[in-house]
Amino acid sequence: MEQVLLLNATFEPLKVIDWKRAIRLLTLGKVEVLEQYEQEIRAVTFAIKLPSVLRLLRFVRYRKRDIKFSRLNIYARDEFRCQYCGHKFETQDLTFDHVVPKRHGGRTEWTNIVTCCHRCNRAKGGRAMKEAGKEAGLKLLRKPVKPDWVPFIMITIGVRNVPDSWRDYLYWNIELNET
Repeated sequence: MEQVLLLNATFEPLKVIDWKRAIRLLTLGKVEVLEQYEQEIRAVTFAIKLPSVLRLLRFVRYRKRDIKFSRLNIYARDEFRCQYCGHKFETQDLTFDHVVPKRHGGRTEWTNIVTCCHRCNRAKGGRAMKEAGKEAGLKLLRKPVKPDWVPFIMITIGVRNVPDSWRDYLYWNIELNET
């Protein structure tokens, strides 16, 4: 069946829930319906239109999620740019590099991994930055840090086919062209 967008009392998107949970929240009087689908849910004594967008009546504090450590999130943090040559690449032309190689005690974590093109990765090899800088002329453009924001990639992958009724309630990371 359909999915339902759940908004906080301040109209901020919280999460996408299934229609059964949406009906439960509605019957408990915890939400108000802002938009609805054309389909109806029928019971013996009543019928209601399936909600599309719900808003909580009370504000809910939600804890900030820890950002998932993944290849795609590393690319997003580094803006799909090689952190040695500075050029922007497509995902398939990127890899990642340990700033301090694993054989020198480097760990696979946010503060030791950077986005890198294949050419620069081959040039650096398994060497430390001091060695690679002298021999291959490589220099790290930006020190890697753990982001405190959720990369936009995570959002766009999670929501594929957005119903029209949700469009007014979601924030988009694109520029609109004037026509």
